Order: sequence, then structure tokens, then C-alpha cells
Amino acid sequence: MSENRMFFNFSFFKIDPKWRWMADLAKEESAKEVEQVIKNSKVKCRTYSTLGIRDDAEFLLWFAADSVEEIQNVVSKIYTTVFGKYIIPSHVYLSSTRPSIYAKMGRTISFVAGDEAKKYVIVYPFIKTREWYLLPLEQRKKMMDEHIDVGHKFPQVMLNTTYSFGIHDEDFMLAFESDDLHVFQDLIMELRETQVSRYVAQDTPMIVCVKKDIVPLIASLG
Repeated sequence: MSENRMFFNFSFFKIDPKWRWMADLAKEESAKEVEQVIKNSKVKCRTYSTLGIRDDAEFLLWFAADSVEEIQNVVSKIYTTVFGKYIIPSHVYLSSTRPSIYAKMGRTISFVAGDEAKKYVIVYPFIKTREWYLLPLEQRKKMMDEHIDVGHKFPQVMLNTTYSFGIHDEDFMLAFESDDLHVFQDLIMELRETQVSRYVAQDTPMIVCVKKDIVPLIASLG
């Protein structure tokens, strides 16, 4: 566990309908204010739209930071902006990077490595049954090998796996990145047929997010 581990935060928000009544110039200035807050922070941040896709969220701020305090600090500063007074969190997830005990080779998470974001990210919490953790490690590894092999058949899809044990309600937070939602759907359907799937307790909500820079994202909210 010597590698530098980071915290991930997936913060989904809804917009107060009163925002749409503001003057366009005021909304534009506020969007630039939020952009500066994010640029001046110590955290990595990717921004996505869920507008029209979900009824419980309209955008996502995906943060990566060395500490939870850094995440709290940037969120606090966003709330002090004009725009921040019109947003309401609807889902918030916390997780941490760490080496996998199943992957044969270590792999740097796409977001942390600075890889270019793909068009879509599909974010969801993931919980395995307690029976899974009581199985012998070698048996779990064998089933995960099958699971991982399926993933290798879809190289267009990048997986960011982070861990929430002890710091949030789920076991893992998964963030799949893809430029094609149909390919991602094919991947998930095939993963359903692996042995590991019988040990899944929960993998919802499954939230599709469209990559959009913060200024055009805020402009799209009406």
C-alpha cells in the first residue's frame, strides 16, 4: 500500500428552478466564478451533465484529492458563489484509490493518470454480498479472472475502481468511461453472465453522465 492513494468524491446536484429566472449575464458571470474556484483549488475535477437523463440530478462534479479536507474546501467555496446558492446535492459518494488484490498487473486509474476524459462516464456504487468475502481468496481470484477477461474484450471502456469500505455506505465506487454507451451496455450484459455476478448485492443507482466543461454545463441548465 505504498502508492500514493487519493480520495474520490462524486457529488451530484440538482438546480433550484429559480436559477432559470436569473438574467443571462448574471448566470454567465457566475459560471466563470465557479470555473475560477475549481481552477484555483488543489483538487482534480471533472464536470458532467446529467440533464434530461435523470430526475434526481442535473450535473456531477467528480473530484480527486489527497485529502477529504481539500474536497470540502472546494465545495465550500462553490457554495459561496452566486451559482452555489441555487444548487442542492442529491447523491454524494466518497471513495479511495488502492491497489487491487485481483488484477494481475497494477494499473493507474485513468482520472488520476491524467488521461483525457471520454464522452461519457457511468457512475455507480457497488456492494458485494458478505458471502463473497467469506470465500477463500483463491476461489475469488479465479472468478475475478473471468470477470476481468470479459472487461479486456471491451478496450474502448476505461474502468476507474475505487474503494469505499469504512468511509461510505458501499464497498466500491465504479466509474466506467466510454465514448459509446452501446458498447458499455454490451459490456454490462456480458458481465451479468459471469460467476461474480451471483455475489452482487447492489449496483444502483447507475448514473450516465455526459462530459461538459463547467461554463457550458451551467449555461445548459436554463
